[in-house]
Amino acid sequence: MSVIAISNLRKTYGDKVAVEDVSFTVEEGEIFGILGPNGAGKTTTVECMIGLTKPDGGTLEVLGLNPVRQQQALTKYVGVQLQEASLPDKMTVAEAMELYSSFYDDPADIDELLQDLGIQDSAKTRFAKLSGGQKQRLSIALALIGQPRIAVLDELTTGLDPVARRETWSLIERMRDRGVTIVLVTHFMEEAEHLCDRIAIIDAGRVVALDTPAGLAMQVAAEQTMRFIPSAPVDEAALKALPEVTSVSHDGDHLVIAGNDTVIQAVMGVLARNNIVAGQLRVDQADLDDAFVAITGKNR
Repeated sequence: MSVIAISNLRKTYGDKVAVEDVSFTVEEGEIFGILGPNGAGKTTTVECMIGLTKPDGGTLEVLGLNPVRQQQALTKYVGVQLQEASLPDKMTVAEAMELYSSFYDDPADIDELLQDLGIQDSAKTRFAKLSGGQKQRLSIALALIGQPRIAVLDELTTGLDPVARRETWSLIERMRDRGVTIVLVTHFMEEAEHLCDRIAIIDAGRVVALDTPAGLAMQVAAEQTMRFIPSAPVDEAALKALPEVTSVSHDGDHLVIAGNDTVIQAVMGVLARNNIVAGQLRVDQADLDDAFVAITGKNR
């Protein structure tokens, strides 16, 4: 069941086209990622989705509601963590949580949520005194306080250290397990690959690819590369003759062999028959980072 449906979305600011033609659906209970270069239209798409920005064209439905005309009704079901958000400098974390909690009929437990996000010790700290990472975690907590059916998270873990980032990933996965649909805008490829069920890549205001993380990687290349130091001289001609192998080269002491998705089994079979051990073996294949660069033509 689709809980978000966007079709032919268009948004301009004067002469600048921010979103040209964006279409996708988000299914109930999935983590849906939105990736794209800076200025590609990701944040504009999200702002239209939650009713903060009025589109110039196209149609949007979120839980069967129009985000612009029915924004007030939608806020009961959608939690939002925007890339840039702020609170009064003198407001404490606890005060912010209590204020936002009062907006909902059945809010989450404040202490439990702060504990999950690792900011329970900052409950009495004023917003101006929080670190960048603490402000980010508070923003996430405020997005989740209403126990939303949909959570829209823009640059979820910016400013968090690696440990805090992975703890936040675990929280998001637990939310998904409880049935919350997540829309995640991120520029961290590892984050998208780890969390997302499906990903839309937006470039120049258009969806240029939409698939699972593994599916996007497979669109780029099915080629695999293996690197190893052979324990004895290898008959390279025999390796090159394998139909699974596309190239054989050297990188210092390492033998580098590229081929299709069964090249590893084929090469290891040749080595085994000749009693050769592949030392320091490493296998590389296309990942989401490779797919992003190939599809958009831009390094992230």
